[in-house]
Amino acid sequence: MPDQPPLFDDGPKRPAPASGPAAVDAGTDSSGHRTRLRKRLLEGGAEALGDHEVIELLLMQAVPRRDMKPLARSLLQRFGSLAGVLQADPRTLSLHPGMGEATAAALRVVTVAATRMARQKVREAPVLGSWHALIDYLTIDMAHLTVERVRVLYLNTRNMLILDDLVSEGSIDEAAIHPREVIRRALDLGATALILVHNHPSGSPQPSRADIEITNRIAEAGRLLGVSVHDHVVIGREGHVSLRTKGLI
Repeated sequence: MPDQPPLFDDGPKRPAPASGPAAVDAGTDSSGHRTRLRKRLLEGGAEALGDHEVIELLLMQAVPRRDMKPLARSLLQRFGSLAGVLQADPRTLSLHPGMGEATAAALRVVTVAATRMARQKVREAPVLGSWHALIDYLTIDMAHLTVERVRVLYLNTRNMLILDDLVSEGSIDEAAIHPREVIRRALDLGATALILVHNHPSGSPQPSRADIEITNRIAEAGRLLGVSVHDHVVIGREGHVSLRTKGLI
């Protein structure tokens, strides 16, 4: 018996939907804007994108179907710079209009990755011989904090980092960082030297009288027990200051 025609003919069959990255782009990027941003990033190098475009591209990873340009620009306006956005407090980011936990995490992970990369460079070489790497690490981690953080970097006889110790968050005074406790910790660790570090949320890294006084108390306590205070570094959005370089230790 000859083949019977189908009872219902829907006309020419449409090709099956494509799959893979091209299909995702087609379904979520009708203007091609996201594709062009990614291409510029991959082919153009570090300066291929403006700051708002970097933020926009990061936000796109968390939100597949939304124009992220207005949100990126509002974040830059609020936090002042690309670094300010990426290093903002995660909760503050998530509460910004148009943001949420997913978008805040997409931005925060960049700072986490950058901090770990910078910290690894510090750990791999004597600190005094890789000073720029140390300053890069401290700047990434502390320059945009809204609270004052006090840290002590304990070093061995080769000036290799033994411990990066977060001592306190708050003002730098003897309630936060006691000279005898700092030196006792050094002896417990077998450290022969240390570097004090703290940040100024105001942005200016210029040391205060309290910064200078507490540094010299710790240095004096260390001299009695064979622990050297190599430096005290103050970090701010406007740069950094070394008390050793300024002749204040």
